[in-house]
Amino acid sequence: MNTISSDMEFRQALEALSLEQQRYVGARFVTNVLSLSEDARLQQVVEAATSEGDLESAFKIAKRASLEAHTRCGTEGDWNDQAGYFVARGVEAIVEPQIRTAGKNPAWKAAMQCRMARTCLASESDEDTHDLETGAQYQLLNDYLEKVNNP
Repeated sequence: MNTISSDMEFRQALEALSLEQQRYVGARFVTNVLSLSEDARLQQVVEAATSEGDLESAFKIAKRASLEAHTRCGTEGDWNDQAGYFVARGVEAIVEPQIRTAGKNPAWKAAMQCRMARTCLASESDEDTHDLETGAQYQLLNDYLEKVNNP
C-alpha cells in the first residue's frame, strides 16, 4: 500500500471508502481536534457516528451545537470560539443525512472543517498548526487503511 502524502491521494482514498467507513474515518479526524471545543455534546455525536447510534438525532444535536457555536463567535472574532465552531461543523459533517450531503464525502468535509479549526488557532500564534493537522489526517487515514487491508 502506498502512503498518502498529498491531498489528491487523500481525497481519492476517502472516495474509495463506503459511507460507513467515511463516517468512521471522519470521526477520527474530528476526535483529533475535539479538545478545541468545550461542547460536551460533540463527543456523544462522534460516538453515534462510530456505532449503531441514532444518526438522525445525532445530526440534530450537531446542527444545534454548530449554530450555537456560530452565534458565540460574535463580532469580536474570538479565534477559540471560531475553532469550536469549525469542530462542530466537522462533527455535523460525519452524521449529516446522505440526502443532504449532495454527494460530498463526509470524511473530506470533516477533514476540511478540522483544518479550519487548527487554522483559527494559528491566527493567535506563530505556529502553523494547519499543516500539522493535514499531516495528522494523512497518518490517521494511512493507519486506518493499513488496518482494513491487513486485518
